[in-house]
Order: sequence, then C-alpha cells, then structure tokens
Amino acid sequence: MSAALAAGASVAEALNDQLHAQPIQLSAGALRFVDQDELPEGEAYEAFIHRTARVPTRDNAHDLLNGLIWLHWPAIKARLNALHEQALAESGGVQTQRGPLRDALTLFDENAAFLQAPPALVEALRQRDWLRLFGPLRPLWQQARLHLFGHALLEKLMLPRKPICAHVLLLPEKADPARPGAWMAEEALASKPFLPLPVLGVPGWWPGNEAANFYVDAAVFRPMPGAQTG
Repeated sequence: MSAALAAGASVAEALNDQLHAQPIQLSAGALRFVDQDELPEGEAYEAFIHRTARVPTRDNAHDLLNGLIWLHWPAIKARLNALHEQALAESGGVQTQRGPLRDALTLFDENAAFLQAPPALVEALRQRDWLRLFGPLRPLWQQARLHLFGHALLEKLMLPRKPICAHVLLLPEKADPARPGAWMAEEALASKPFLPLPVLGVPGWWPGNEAANFYVDAAVFRPMPGAQTG
C-alpha cells in the first residue's frame, strides 16, 4: 500500500488494491472506497455506506487509518455502520444532535480500544487507581491484551503525547474482539460503557513510563470523580 501511495495513488485507490486480496462483503454489496465527492449533499455519511457499500474517503491520514481499520476489523465496522443506520432511521434522519446511541457509536469508531485483562487490572482501571494499576499490578499487564480500534486515536498517536486517552471497552478474556458480541448490543453501547485509559501509560508502550513519577500527574491520570485524594 505504501508503494501505491508513493506512486501517486489516492488513498481510496490504495485501499481498494488491498480489497482484491481480502474482499469485504456488506449487506449492500462488496465494500469499496470512493472519493469523498461521491457522497451526495445532504446524505449522512453512515447512511450512504449502508446504502451503497462505498466508503467516502479523503486523501489524508485520518481517512487512510479509517480504511485500514475497515480492512482489519470489517465485522466490527459493519456492525457500527448498521447501528448508525438503525439510529438514523429511528430518528428520521440526521438531527442537530446525534442522540445517545449515535454519540456512543462515534466515540467507539473514533477513539475506542478493547481491553482483555485479568480481573485485578480491570478493577483497578474501573477505580482509576492508576498507581496500583501501573505499580504493584504492573506484571499482570503481560497477561493483558489491548487492541486499538479508533482511527482518530491512531492518528493522534502518530505524534505521541502523554495525555492521549482511549475510550476502553472491557471484553471477556476469551472473547474474539474481531467479532461482534453481546458487548456490541445497542443497549450496552448507548450507556457509553467506556473507561478512560492514557495509553502511553501501558507498560512497554512508552519508555517514559518506566519512571515511577510518570504516573504522578493528576492532569493525565485523573482520579475517579468524587474520590478523596491526598
């Protein structure tokens, strides 16, 4: 793909080259990436994808990463698209406000990560007990799996900064994150079941977090709202 882009191919063309080897089938047909100009004025982006199986794509890093996520996680992206279309149909089309489900779906699509981890890590993350999560429990991260999904999250990590935070969905340890499960039910997602995780704090993900004082930064590793500090 990098060779195609270097040779002058558009992002859509480079992504479509990959589809020759790994075609993706949606309810409306075979997935294709098309120029952003093919999105009709007034039609919602997600509704257009659902109707045509075509993904409007601009020549930038954001849309390239979105396309790569489509290639890597097609079943999850297709499920998100179907839920968007369902919410649009129920609301009568695009509204000035997305509503709780579409708001959650957008957070998921742009900034989500999936975490499968031992119970002690999960509980410490729920409590935002950062010093325990990344201190005494640090060895348990070797048993955890953190999968980045959101394409905006990936774009931000192209220029890494300590405050970059993922919206984490906790998955059962034996679940297959590539396949939608009960965790992708409409009711589950509408409640925004995300937990914040500053991803550069994950052991092994950033050299700076080897220093113990890396985590003593309340502007990034924020306590649970209402928790007593000091």
